[in-house]
Amino acid sequence: MAAKATELVIFDCDGVLVDSEPISITVLVEALAAAGVAMSEAEAHERFLGRSLKSMSEILHDEYGLAIDAAFLEAMRKVLYERFRSELQPIPGVAETVDALGVAHCVASSSQPERIRLSLSVTGLIGRFEPNIFSASMVVHGKPAPDLFLHASAEMGVDPARCVVVEDSPAGIMAAKAAGMRVVAFTGGSHARTLRHRDALLDLRPDALFDDMRELLQFVRKEEDVGKEH
Repeated sequence: MAAKATELVIFDCDGVLVDSEPISITVLVEALAAAGVAMSEAEAHERFLGRSLKSMSEILHDEYGLAIDAAFLEAMRKVLYERFRSELQPIPGVAETVDALGVAHCVASSSQPERIRLSLSVTGLIGRFEPNIFSASMVVHGKPAPDLFLHASAEMGVDPARCVVVEDSPAGIMAAKAAGMRVVAFTGGSHARTLRHRDALLDLRPDALFDDMRELLQFVRKEEDVGKEH
């Protein structure tokens, strides 16, 4: 396959731009326990990482008999947002890396738009992405379906073959591959450093796997880089 220059870098948010997954999983497990569903953090991580609220709700309904209603979501959201405001941190090196990309970039996350914007705001990243923020709530099928990434590339006016996706979850890597995009697996988040998680990502054959966000620049092929190969 001929090398193509990167015109757009699509970032997942949770676990890629912000180190939110440990907080999110803890809050989810506590909310499930209060609703009568006992689930370990390891199991919740494996079942729900990278998936949309709709997908999570379907799994909980079909496999655990738990109907997620508005009251459950609102109570969980309140606790989560309070903890985000007091604890959430950006992934180390992400701000300088985004500033050095030299190509268009956007966010495509399974989270709701208000949660994405809160996460980026409290970590000082919002100005680097607004208004190019896309949520699974904007498409019919969330990750691992390709819909969200294809929506993002269409809105940004870039061919999928010229996109690079930065993901931390199996669902996200599958979605990017299904969209015909190059995908690099990031394992620098607090939740992603186990051998089991790395192996799960490697099994899906991403184009690269890395754990320091500053390394991303070497995977973003500029027009001049492609030209040097010919």
